[in-house]
Amino acid sequence: MVVDGVIDPIWSTADSADGFMQQQPYYGVPSTRRTVAKVLSTDEALYCLMVCYDQRDSIQVITGRLDNNDGDYCSILLDTFLDKRTAYKFGVVASGARSDCRMLDDARNRDYSWDGVWFAQTKVYDWGFVVEMELPYRSFQYDEKLTEWGIDFDRWMPARQEDTYWNKYEENEGQRVSKFGRLVFEDFRPNIKGDNLEFYPVGITRATYLQDGKYKGEPDAGLDIFYNPSQKLTFQLTANPDFAQIEADPFAFNITRYETYFDERRPFFTQGAEIFTPSGREQGTGFYRPLELFYSRRIGKRLPDGSDVPLQLGTKAFGRVDDWEYGGFLATTGARDYDVDGVKTTESRALFGSVRLKRQILENSSIGILVVGKHDANQDNAVFDLDGAFRASDWQLSYQLARSFKGRQGDFAASSGLVMAKDNLMVLIRGKYIGNNFEVEQVGYVPWLGTGELTGLGGPRWYFNDGYVRQILLMGGFMFNYKEVETYTGQSGVLVFNMQFRTNWGFEFDFVAGRSKDQGIKYDSYELDYSSWFNVSPNWNANVNGTISKTYNFSRDYLATYFSLGTQVGWHVLKQVDLGTSYNIYVEGNPEGKIQDITYNARPYVSVTPLNDLNVRMYLDNVLLRSTDRTEHLIFGFLFSYSFLPKSWIYLAVNEVRDRSDQFDPVGVLLPNTLHVTDRVSVLKVKYLYYF
Repeated sequence: MVVDGVIDPIWSTADSADGFMQQQPYYGVPSTRRTVAKVLSTDEALYCLMVCYDQRDSIQVITGRLDNNDGDYCSILLDTFLDKRTAYKFGVVASGARSDCRMLDDARNRDYSWDGVWFAQTKVYDWGFVVEMELPYRSFQYDEKLTEWGIDFDRWMPARQEDTYWNKYEENEGQRVSKFGRLVFEDFRPNIKGDNLEFYPVGITRATYLQDGKYKGEPDAGLDIFYNPSQKLTFQLTANPDFAQIEADPFAFNITRYETYFDERRPFFTQGAEIFTPSGREQGTGFYRPLELFYSRRIGKRLPDGSDVPLQLGTKAFGRVDDWEYGGFLATTGARDYDVDGVKTTESRALFGSVRLKRQILENSSIGILVVGKHDANQDNAVFDLDGAFRASDWQLSYQLARSFKGRQGDFAASSGLVMAKDNLMVLIRGKYIGNNFEVEQVGYVPWLGTGELTGLGGPRWYFNDGYVRQILLMGGFMFNYKEVETYTGQSGVLVFNMQFRTNWGFEFDFVAGRSKDQGIKYDSYELDYSSWFNVSPNWNANVNGTISKTYNFSRDYLATYFSLGTQVGWHVLKQVDLGTSYNIYVEGNPEGKIQDITYNARPYVSVTPLNDLNVRMYLDNVLLRSTDRTEHLIFGFLFSYSFLPKSWIYLAVNEVRDRSDQFDPVGVLLPNTLHVTDRVSVLKVKYLYYF
């Protein structure tokens, strides 16, 4: 078959999926525009045709890049193991840009790092647009014994803010893999045998700024391998990886006693990461999150002098057998010497490892174990975890029990969470306890030692079939926070009000008030949080959030009022050009009730995408203080990325950091305080896929 966006005669032999229903803005109402989906198969691939009817001037044809869902959009979703928990999603924008992901935990979570080799073409007509997809069977995993898979189709029309599906889902639940329709194979079953080997040689050239206009060139090479010896097993290996395509971490303002958390962005670690994540995370609500016992940012971490620990080799394997899922991970890092305030220190070589085993029980529930560890010349650090989740389509109860090991010491930690979304009632309960000696700082992110929490919320939720308001949620509840270092349990009341509108915007207020204790000081605490989101137009979007609280400022060691205000705006100036910025203000009060200081942080960017898989992006992250009335920190980033073939890339990245740290002349004399370059690096990287 030829994939070209033209409806060939062979499609007349395929069954049709028609009669799409709205999930929003008017739940349960037939779609305002007709969509027809068809599926055919050869021995090698599954083919999908989606015919999307609409007026030409209503279709948003916005040039995008891979995994960017701008514009009119449609997709096919496949539960290839018929486990009613996981599925693949393959989507295409009207411009032809492709997007894919894995759906997890009955569609409660998404893994957008998954990247398959598949093909699609679109064609726009006066009466609508057509999408054709080719999905090679060897590009994703499936159970070859099955005679049917779960299936659904969806379509997004931004001009009407309309989201439609072939299957009908409950409004209070949203999309669920467990309620997919069926794709039945008659007289045929996918049965591709043989090895699927993806081989990526990587060429790297790095130029590092050494001061005084001098640079150091560092040519290098790496290797990535992605191997499926069967349709149920995946093996990955990376040797001497470089992560030039990753932007610098954004500025983070922190007045708590705990370290700042940064998301993992390196592709080797994000791909398949859900295998090594304890069960129960709820992306939709964000209310419950299991303890992160495998925090891959610990591997190849940033040292105090700004250098990185070299990651020499990493490998992982994951797969499934019937109701069992399994995974294993190993990585080695090299030694690195670094200097902090004149003291020379060495980060020793280390071996990291993780093992995961999980079993599906009771149809849609799971239980599993996770082991994570680090071994080096100084001290071993490890953790053992038992976790799982009981699920129905409208509720999930998650649980986790862990034991840490650091040398001969160790302790326990536990967490649990219930998220229940009934037709007219929402119930949220979570709790956790972390022992005082539960130290996993070398492998995980659990900094809240010697603490406990119990939070319960509940209240009515109203849906409206017509009118401007789509949903209202009102919840009240309690919160208990125990801190062993203070020998105190804080008590608070909680009130939540959430309103969502049919034009795809909404807001939420969260108010918490009670008694707290920090650094030996008991006080009446309060916190009012506001958040809002605006997606009312296909050409722009925005978020606004703010906080005002009475809390302990650990960065200044006193109790005071704190205020923050943040905004984020994105604008499609042209089909190929995006502009946007984040802007945050952090206001620190002092015990006298006056303003101690104000920190301003902006991160404007411009993104140009002349072709679907070619993008140029520039950003500028800067920090200004009211007390000095000048910019104290600045990061400039430039990234050129081009996917010239499936999963084959050219990257050119430039990053420059400027700050006002001490600067000396050649004879050691301290220079005037100016904003000067402390780090500048440029990297050219070529990654090419050999697909066997």
